Amino acid sequence: MSKFDEIRSFHDCEVNEAVQSIIRHPMMKALMNFTFPNVDEKILSEQLKNTHSIYDFQKNFISHTIRKILETSSQGLTTSGFDKLDKNTSYLFVSNHRDIVLDTSLLNLILLDKGYIMTSSAIGDNLVQQNFLHILAKLNRNFLVQRGLSLRGQLKSSQLMSEYIFQLLTRENRSVWIAQREGRTKDGKDATQQGVLKMLAMAAGNTSLPEFFKNLRIVPLSISYEYDPTDVLKMPQLLAKQNDEVYVKSKDEDFNTMMSGVLGQKKRIHLHAGNIINEELNDIAVNLDNKNKQLQAIAQIIDDSVIDNYKLWPTNYIAYDLLNKTEQFSEKYTDKEKQIFERRLEMRINIDDETLRNGFLSMYANPVVSKMKLLPESF
Repeated sequence: MSKFDEIRSFHDCEVNEAVQSIIRHPMMKALMNFTFPNVDEKILSEQLKNTHSIYDFQKNFISHTIRKILETSSQGLTTSGFDKLDKNTSYLFVSNHRDIVLDTSLLNLILLDKGYIMTSSAIGDNLVQQNFLHILAKLNRNFLVQRGLSLRGQLKSSQLMSEYIFQLLTRENRSVWIAQREGRTKDGKDATQQGVLKMLAMAAGNTSLPEFFKNLRIVPLSISYEYDPTDVLKMPQLLAKQNDEVYVKSKDEDFNTMMSGVLGQKKRIHLHAGNIINEELNDIAVNLDNKNKQLQAIAQIIDDSVIDNYKLWPTNYIAYDLLNKTEQFSEKYTDKEKQIFERRLEMRINIDDETLRNGFLSMYANPVVSKMKLLPESF
């Protein structure tokens, strides 16, 4: 028994039994049929029965699922910045968060193809309440972020997760992915919540914060999708927030969002691995002695990297121009691209509802706004 049993992913010695428990599940059959449409079910079943590690499960099955998703619902995945990483070193990828399933899956596909250490990734336990999804998540090296706890429970859970992440990075040499904030960004404004950094720092013990964060080897990760397949699904929550209302999710909302993200059209996708945060932490150690200010400064470094390296697409510039009734960025897109975006807008929302229209456009336009604030000289 380990104190991490409640949240950890499977150990390799547990993988075969876990795989065998879901081979006959209808969702597993559907997943395999989607991934390998021309392979006999019996052959796939035998191959699954011979799977004895998470790496083998991800390499031989899930990586092909992600490639199939890219093939059927995108116009390709591009990357930059990963060549700075060392293939034998683990990193903490702190990432902006757009899609429940794909953000981590795409990162791990890139790491697999480039020969880097793949990640153990945080996922909210509210997203894997179905037994099949829980097992599948643990087979993909996900660890659970416990939701809906009391304040005391949250504190205990945060301490546990902090220690687990630190163990993965420093003792197991396992990279980790974590979102820069709780939940996906709904409005296109990417910002690191200080609470995430506070959680990570709970394992620091007597080590100073700058030194502790150095040991984590943080790599800010920028993920950008030309089209967000869940854009319209984010609108009710955005509107509730705008109206200071409490938003209550429907029963199957998380599952429907996951499926929409996987199957919906994304067009082009880009992932950029920023520079490892190191030297900046020396400056923080020298210039700031207040822990809150140190955490604020670290959050700002992550934010600046995520925004600076975020790939802006024609959809972002079109949305900015439509929202602001301008043609400031008209050279960044074609008339055809603008027509396609406007058609999407009309099909997905009631464009006569100004609040809805502005919310939808802002979701795509805000990455432009963020970059203009950070790099005014570039615009």
